[in-house]
Amino acid sequence: MGRLGLPFVAVPPLYEEEHDLDLPPDELVLELAERKARSLVELHPKSYILGSDQVVELDGRILGKPGNVEAAASQLADLSGRTHRLLTGVVLMDAASGRVERVLDVHMMTMRSLTADQIVAYVTREMPVDCSGSYRVEGPGIALFKSMKGDDFTGIIGLPLTKVVDLLDVMQGVCE
Repeated sequence: MGRLGLPFVAVPPLYEEEHDLDLPPDELVLELAERKARSLVELHPKSYILGSDQVVELDGRILGKPGNVEAAASQLADLSGRTHRLLTGVVLMDAASGRVERVLDVHMMTMRSLTADQIVAYVTREMPVDCSGSYRVEGPGIALFKSMKGDDFTGIIGLPLTKVVDLLDVMQGVCE
């Protein structure tokens, strides 16, 4: 958000993520992003609240945050040599009026074929146990990929800033 030059305060949401909701992946990330934003309305009743969520979807199955080294290695083995979707749901809410704008950012991510040793080395070095899909492209994780296709590379890192600007523009013309 600092790259946009707009004033903001980062606040953790009061909502605990529920990735097991019975929703398709595209709808799930938007729903979770909105629930995160809504959880902060009482604390920030006169603010614009931005919520986001990100999941990896492989063959219709959601790969969330693995939580431990073994699960991270298993996720990377599943993704190895394959293309998956990285989905980021972004919601902007005007707490005062309750108005909500939502947008989905999608990246097609093709991972290189990885050996078991490469997976273990990456997981041991980066410990991506808190990352959907068990990778971070901001560092050495970039080498895991053959290609990444989408509208805004910042969405791969976590928050698609061009989509945020679109939401702000729709909400109030903030970026005119």
